[in-house]
Amino acid sequence: MIFNQPLMVTESMLDQAAAWANQQMSLNIVNLSVNGGQPQMMEDDGPYESSAARADEARRQATAETGVAVIPIHGVLVSRTTQLNVCETMTSYEQIRAQVGAALADPAVEHIAFDIDSPGGSTTGAFELADFLFEARAVKPMSAIVNFNAFSAAYLMAAAIGNVSMSRTSGVGSIGVIAKHLDQSARNEQMGVKVTTVYAGAHKNDLTPHEPLSEQSLQFLTDMVQGYYTQFTEAVANYRGMTVEAVRGTEAGVLFGQKGVDIGLADRIETPQAAADRIAGEARQARAARTGKQTSIGARAKAMAIQNQI
Repeated sequence: MIFNQPLMVTESMLDQAAAWANQQMSLNIVNLSVNGGQPQMMEDDGPYESSAARADEARRQATAETGVAVIPIHGVLVSRTTQLNVCETMTSYEQIRAQVGAALADPAVEHIAFDIDSPGGSTTGAFELADFLFEARAVKPMSAIVNFNAFSAAYLMAAAIGNVSMSRTSGVGSIGVIAKHLDQSARNEQMGVKVTTVYAGAHKNDLTPHEPLSEQSLQFLTDMVQGYYTQFTEAVANYRGMTVEAVRGTEAGVLFGQKGVDIGLADRIETPQAAADRIAGEARQARAARTGKQTSIGARAKAMAIQNQI
């Protein structure tokens, strides 16, 4: 999930992940030789389950009272729920889709707000979810609250959601794609390890970590990065009503506060709490208007029934 594939994540976050992976690989080598298997981080995740259940119940109560469903997009973004790590803040695209689907089907939900604080993550599944969010905003009002970073894949989600608010110190952007290759050949040689690979098919051994990066592998990885970059910039341009040239002109830079609004990546400057209060007020008005309309229709229907009896 870290090496040899294009990612929509900040470079600093990818460096942290690479450092973590290097440490974990070293640890795993020791544990495999002693225990004969992968180390288990936890055997009982009961406290995590009960905490999650309490959080879900609190969200349901808040939705019933305010008419606003708040969906968190926090930490590194991954494709599937099974990839989540209980010791790291992560959100899966599957999880987001399920929560949005439930909110769309819930008659108590007037508005869907997304609390976003993420450096981005996997490209796999990102564009499919973004298109789903873009279509969903035509069904119910949706807002993206940048609280406090929406970078790379996380910004793709914010752009698809629309109605983007950010504070003076929040950041948006990093509209780019990055990939890293890990070359362990020198380390293997130093350790006296020689890896021999037998394969069929010219590309089967592309991007192997046991050999220096070949021209063929470099071209393959570059083509993937450029392909995803084209999809990324075109999607943001479509979601935000910008030109592709303007999106590419950001050069994957990160923009904070008013600069994000000025360039067109966000719609307003306000604190996360102010955004939440504004959205809740709009939801209350929508609920009152809908309830009043239903009451009016019901009264007219009752009056017509009485007239028919007369």
